[in-house]
Amino acid sequence: VDYERIKAVGPDRAAAEWLLRCGAKVRFEGFDRWHHDYNGLPTGPLGRYKIQAIDATESCIMYKGFDHLDGLKYVEEIKFNKCIYIEDVCLERLSSIENLQASLYMMEVVSCGNVTDKGVVALHTLRHLEYLFLSDLPGIKDKQTTVDRLQRALPRLDIALDLD
Repeated sequence: VDYERIKAVGPDRAAAEWLLRCGAKVRFEGFDRWHHDYNGLPTGPLGRYKIQAIDATESCIMYKGFDHLDGLKYVEEIKFNKCIYIEDVCLERLSSIENLQASLYMMEVVSCGNVTDKGVVALHTLRHLEYLFLSDLPGIKDKQTTVDRLQRALPRLDIALDLD
């Protein structure tokens, strides 16, 4: 993580650069289209473009880069689909980011083979999470206990499961 770059261009731009280099896509606040081309990132004054959604489908993002997410204040949606490097420690780190605890309301974790019950339960600190889709997670061994713990912590949370 290049902390000087984060200071120079702002947290959203630096995070977008990292995410796109890893093969993820971002959608900025006020835009309908997803950005996936690093060279096509919008330019403008510092702080103008705020990341609203992250689609990390089949990307190579991993724990090492999660410090890029610390300064993001407007992320409402994150999709981790077929992310081979996403593991429990990533979900725990994500859940510990205060800005994301306040903004994130929709999340998907699909076909991430290194995610277990421990990582999913860590999501309980995302207090505004309203929708969580979990699918094809072989590391989830105690589905009912995990879901019950999340529901107790987040009564408004709608959990959609496809774990069989």
